[in-house]
Amino acid sequence: MIVCFGSLNADLVFRLPEIPRSGQTLLADDLAVQAGGKGANQAVAAARDGAAVAMAGAIGSDALAEVALSGLREAGADIARVRSLAAATGCASIWIDAAGRNRIAVALGANAQARADQITDADLARATSLLLQMEVAMQETAALLRRARALGLRAILNLAPALPLDTDTLRLAGLLVVNEDEAEATALRLGCAPEAAALRAALGIDVVRTLGEAGSEAATQDGAWHVPARVIDPVDTTAAGDCFVGVLAAALDRGAPLRAAMERASVAAALACGRRGSQASLPRRAETDRALGT
Repeated sequence: MIVCFGSLNADLVFRLPEIPRSGQTLLADDLAVQAGGKGANQAVAAARDGAAVAMAGAIGSDALAEVALSGLREAGADIARVRSLAAATGCASIWIDAAGRNRIAVALGANAQARADQITDADLARATSLLLQMEVAMQETAALLRRARALGLRAILNLAPALPLDTDTLRLAGLLVVNEDEAEATALRLGCAPEAAALRAALGIDVVRTLGEAGSEAATQDGAWHVPARVIDPVDTTAAGDCFVGVLAAALDRGAPLRAAMERASVAAALACGRRGSQASLPRRAETDRALGT
């Protein structure tokens, strides 16, 4: 079982011919209201790829709460550890232009009140992986990293956004996943280069760095390698990174080697880029199997 602690949002997705400039008002071609949030996105991606997933986080008491939960329910994730609070549900405003590029603003809402103690030690003892991101309170994520290390549980930390977790806390992760911007920010704090090999040398943990259309790279104690991306014409890249992380976690949970897990995650992310939406774009296991030719 993968235990995921992170954000649950309602996404307001605006499709426009181009991203508005400062002071400019443009009419959107379309508006969709969908489930999102990095935590929920990754949990849904893992569940659709066949993993048993338990989600922990927080939603508000407003009309957007059921939107935020809808994808998790549909994917069959265990949501017993999601708290409902007297607060606003987290919400993201996503602007997508005709080329599939996006800009995103996020209001954390109830996500800021998600707490590590929603996950018990018994939950962690039953789990095979702990999946974390950074759209909840940083100290709560740090607390779970410490508990996972004490119990010998692998923690996969997607440092998104790249908040300044201290070095000792970062070293508690079994696997760090960053994109190019997150790698740059982390490398600046560590005083090293942003490549996966340099980050691994500075932290002493396995690192995966995603590179968009250039694929992904990894550095572990067994060496370093690069996995190319599928060549596609993207429709919507909103959930591609979360898809990669969730499917990576699911493949590792089934015992796949990291390189094979990255190859699978890269194919799944390419499928997600070919569809509109956040959680709506995430592929199911059979779709990814077919795309891999397995």
